[in-house]
Amino acid sequence: MKIQPLADRVLIEPAAAETQTIGGIIIPDTAKEKPLKGTVIAVGKGTKDEEMVLKAGDTVLYGKYAGTELEFEGQKYLVMRQSDVVAVLA
Repeated sequence: MKIQPLADRVLIEPAAAETQTIGGIIIPDTAKEKPLKGTVIAVGKGTKDEEMVLKAGDTVLYGKYAGTELEFEGQKYLVMRQSDVVAVLA
């Protein structure tokens, strides 16, 4: 089974949250910031009004509360509209 986004949506695999210690204190998973960067895994075909600019393999930045989280075969993904992506990293 494979996930294929529809219309102007993209499937993104979020980057792993960075593990930090502050003065020997380990920050628990619940207190970690959600990553705002990820890799595009799949894209929809676009709409008649909006051409798809993103492609699979692009590394992107997105808003803090953008997209819908889903888990598929033990891996976490985000599905969001192309317009929720704020930048492509070169």
